Amino acid sequence: MALKSAISVTFLCLALLALANGSNAGKIAIYWGQNGNEGTLAEACATGNYDYVIIAFLPTFGDGQTPMINLAGHCDPYSNGCTGLSSDIKSCQAKGIKVLLSLGGGAGSYSIASTQDASQVATYLWNNFLGGQSSTRPLGPAVLDGIDFDIEGGSNQHWGDLARFLKGYGQKVYITAAPQCTFPDAWIGNALTTGLFDYVWVQLYNNPPCQYTSGEISNLEDAWKQWISGIPANKIFLGLPASPQAAGSGFLPASDLTSQVLPAIKGSAKYGGVMLWSRYYDAQSGYSSSIKSYV
Repeated sequence: MALKSAISVTFLCLALLALANGSNAGKIAIYWGQNGNEGTLAEACATGNYDYVIIAFLPTFGDGQTPMINLAGHCDPYSNGCTGLSSDIKSCQAKGIKVLLSLGGGAGSYSIASTQDASQVATYLWNNFLGGQSSTRPLGPAVLDGIDFDIEGGSNQHWGDLARFLKGYGQKVYITAAPQCTFPDAWIGNALTTGLFDYVWVQLYNNPPCQYTSGEISNLEDAWKQWISGIPANKIFLGLPASPQAAGSGFLPASDLTSQVLPAIKGSAKYGGVMLWSRYYDAQSGYSSSIKSYV
């Protein structure tokens, strides 16, 4: 009798666990690196709120330029001052968090001039940030989990070539992207049709035709449907500002996200979770903490 009840309790616990896991199937991605007042990378990972942390940015590369990272007030790459981030990266990865490097951003000097240029940039990224070897690794010896494409200028050519070359390395390299919500994206729309991208976090803000507007979710919902049916990525994430100050427009209050938007989109097999811009604003607003159990 005692054994039977113990087994019943065990099954009940497993059932409840499965239910909990099912309701928390989504993950949270966060951008870190563009504000020196947002705390360290290790502190961001220690919150337990994030599954993916994207280091922003590598805004200078391609077309013969010497690649250069920019981590705002965190460290000075010109004096090799960012190599200390390796210990933070490793502490994040030890918690099961994937850490990626984001290429591009809203301000930068980047473009890929040719297929050969794409190959050279891929080689540079592999040797300096991923599983390759270089004596000048800007973030030190830590091996990042992948590369994010936040391409918002330059040219719309050869990004698919770059993704293909990166995927060509034997080790698992995550390839992700942060397109604007207008479909197809003006810069990486072509690349996103390749099927090479693991996760796509769509920026559903700063674009009134495809974002949330005070109480009105239809534009955002229509954009979501277009993205999940329009590209062959493994998972699509809802990209949102973590506070009203984080974007010019499109802030979605956490209560509306959890009560209206998530119930409308979580049924999709391609739903991956929520991406937030950025750690600085999230640390101030507590947005990720308020949505984590719903995502």
